[in-house]
Order: sequence, then C-alpha cells, then structure tokens
Amino acid sequence: MFLINLERGIARFSNLLGAISTLLLITLLCNVFYDVLMRYLFNDVSIAMQELEWHLYAAIFLLGIPYGIQQGGHVRVDLIYENQPIKRKAWIDLFGCVFFLLPFTLLVGYYGIGFAQESFALGETSGDPGGLPYRWVIKAVIPFAFFSMAISGVGMMLRSINAIRGVSEEGFSNPPIQH
Repeated sequence: MFLINLERGIARFSNLLGAISTLLLITLLCNVFYDVLMRYLFNDVSIAMQELEWHLYAAIFLLGIPYGIQQGGHVRVDLIYENQPIKRKAWIDLFGCVFFLLPFTLLVGYYGIGFAQESFALGETSGDPGGLPYRWVIKAVIPFAFFSMAISGVGMMLRSINAIRGVSEEGFSNPPIQH
C-alpha cells in the first residue's frame, strides 16, 4: 500500500507541473499577442518581452516533460511496446527508467545546479540593452526540471513495480483485441 500511495503522491506532483505548464502557455500566448500588437499597431518593440517569450517556452517545455513521463507520453518504441502484456510493459518501463531516464536526468540536474549558481554569482543579465535581468532564474529551471523528471521516473518505476507484483495495473492498458 505504501508504494501505491507514494506513486500517487508523485503523480500529483507531476500533474501540478503539468498545470503550471498550462498556465505558462496561456501567459506565453498573452505575451506574444501583446508583442505582436505593440509591434504592428504602435511600431514599438520590447526586447524584454521578446526574451520573455523564449524563457516561457523553455519553462513550458521543461516543466511539461515530468507530466509527459507520468502520463506515459515519453519516448519508447511503441510499435513493439503497445501489444505486450502488462507485466512485460512494466519490465520495459522499469528497465528504461533505471538504465536510461534516471542516470541522464540526475546527471544533467547535477551539472545544471552549477550552471545556475554561476549565473547567479555573476549577476548575469541579458546581453541586449533593454533585455531581462536575472538570467539565473531561467537557468535554475533546468536542474529543477531535470530533478522533477527523475522524480516522475521514480513514479514510473513504482507503477511498474506495482504492476509486476500484480498489486495495480493503473497506467498500463492493452488495446482491445481485434476480431
């Protein structure tokens, strides 16, 4: 029961990041609308607003990946995977997490901390006049997102372990048999 509750807690965390990504997408749409309106109606360009677009896009993408992992939208060879029994799917997911997802995400997250710390220590800002200050904020999203991907990976591992043990098949489904 503990593993199922832990898996559900991690799923809630991943769903929260998905909701944050959704709000950031709406913010990005408003930003782009404002930027286009100002450029074409008032002939006014804001470097900060343009930079904010790619900051928001990066955050949407990075924070949306843990949600994608939790929802099963991550990369794998679905042609082989989709027709497998649930326990074999669970073994494939468990193997992929242990040997691919977790090492990669933990490595990038670990080195991303130094990347963000250096930016903070230098007081890094935009190279363009009128650009955004505090470039460390977007750089700090990188390790946060990769550690969040690792947490979602642990949730996927727990889901796989629960399926292998026969405790829960939640998150796994086989397509209906065609006659």
